[in-house]
Amino acid sequence: MARSLRSHGGQAVRFVCRNFGLSDMPRRGLTPQEAPSEVLLLDIEADLSIWEQGQEVWSEAMFPVAELAYHLALWLRSPAAGHEDFELDSMQAEEGLIRIVSVDGGWQVGSVFTPDFWTSPVAWDVLVAEIEQFDRSVREGVAAIGVDPAFIPEP
Repeated sequence: MARSLRSHGGQAVRFVCRNFGLSDMPRRGLTPQEAPSEVLLLDIEADLSIWEQGQEVWSEAMFPVAELAYHLALWLRSPAAGHEDFELDSMQAEEGLIRIVSVDGGWQVGSVFTPDFWTSPVAWDVLVAEIEQFDRSVREGVAAIGVDPAFIPEP
C-alpha cells in the first residue's frame, strides 16, 4: 500500500513509501523488539519515491525511511528550521541523498545523485505540512511491520 505525502494548497509534490521491511534484521540476529534505535533507523526500509504533478521524478529502493523521518523531525525542531537547508546525513548512505534547500519562491527537494533535478518550490508552511504527513506515513508503515515507532521523534 502506498504511503504518500499529499500536496497542500495546489502544490504537487509528494513522497511515497512502499514495501516497508526489515531486510537486515534477521542477518543481525535481532528481533525488532530487542534492536536498539540506531539499528531500527538503518534497518527499517521502504521504496521511496518523489512525485511531482502526478509523475515520479525520483526513486530509491530500500531507502532508510525511518532514518529520514528521524532527521527531518530533528531539523524541524531545531532553531535552524526555516532558515537553513536540510541534507540527510545518513549512517548508511551518501551525504546529500535527500536535500531540501531554500530558493527564491520557497523550498525545493533534490538529491546529490541527481544534481540537475529539483522539485518546484513550495512555501515553508506547505513543506512542513508535507514533512509531517511523511512522518505520519512512516510511523504507520513502521507500526504495520510490528515495530513501535516511538524511537522516531515527533516533528
